[in-house]
Amino acid sequence: MTIQEHDAQSFHWLVDMMESVEVGLVVLDLNFRVQAWNGFMENHSGITASRIRDQVLFELFPDIPKAWLCRRVEAVAQLKMRVFTSWEQRPYLFKFRNTRPITGTEEFMFQNLTISPLAEASGQVEKVCLMVYDVTDIASSKRALEHANDQLAKLSMTDRLTGLLNRGTWENLLDTEYERFRRYAHTASLVMFDIDHFKTVNDTHGHLAGDEVIKHTAATMKSLLRQSDIAGRYGGEEFGIILPETDAAGAQVICERLRETIEHSIVETSAADIRYTISIGIAASSTTQENYIQWLQQADEALYTAKKSGRNKVILSGQ
Repeated sequence: MTIQEHDAQSFHWLVDMMESVEVGLVVLDLNFRVQAWNGFMENHSGITASRIRDQVLFELFPDIPKAWLCRRVEAVAQLKMRVFTSWEQRPYLFKFRNTRPITGTEEFMFQNLTISPLAEASGQVEKVCLMVYDVTDIASSKRALEHANDQLAKLSMTDRLTGLLNRGTWENLLDTEYERFRRYAHTASLVMFDIDHFKTVNDTHGHLAGDEVIKHTAATMKSLLRQSDIAGRYGGEEFGIILPETDAAGAQVICERLRETIEHSIVETSAADIRYTISIGIAASSTTQENYIQWLQQADEALYTAKKSGRNKVILSGQ
């Protein structure tokens, strides 16, 4: 084999490897005209190498962030060093649709990108090579794990039946609100309420019907509260609401609206249509309270008074 034949054979192997490798390879001159475009890029873009040859990349791919890529290529050419960008920094450079069956839930292909300088014989960098790696499987797995962790974190803070904050999380926020009052003297009110004769609902219609009543209570409460109000399920059929920037009179208006709405509601369950009422206790923040526990006790005592004096009432602490 002559030297020329050996060189031709080597070149053939090189081109064959470039066409079959599962990495996108794109060679650009410094004016961003495409000089090489391998089989991976043809398959995912639908644009052949012969068609894109000498075309300006941005004219065929207007979604590519031009300013960002220009800065990266300029740095590579000047410093003669390769740079790397992960999918976490920028999900993709080329907006290719995801075609992998296992990671089919992702709409687009996630990509890692390496930009390498290509020097001429003189040592001058006249071209760069973009290497595009399909990392959709890695990105999809990591995003699924992050989603699962977010769900777990959310579940650890919320009540499963109602979607309200659970007791521990709600009490932490109550403690925070009390400290805010003590430091800045911003008025707030605390509401504790429960469902009247709830045991009778369970005993008469069953626990599933009782669950429907609890869910109805939570949904009604959420529909009447403001964005800044903080509602939680304290336990069983008992609920708590923190009303920031609200004095006792304002809290009484909100609570009367809640009480009346529930009194006139009907919960349709598979066992029966159920009417029910609630009793409510209110305590405004005060300098007489030494901590949030005492604030909670005052609201609870007001609730107890509402229950003891006939139920279906709103009672202010100290009345």
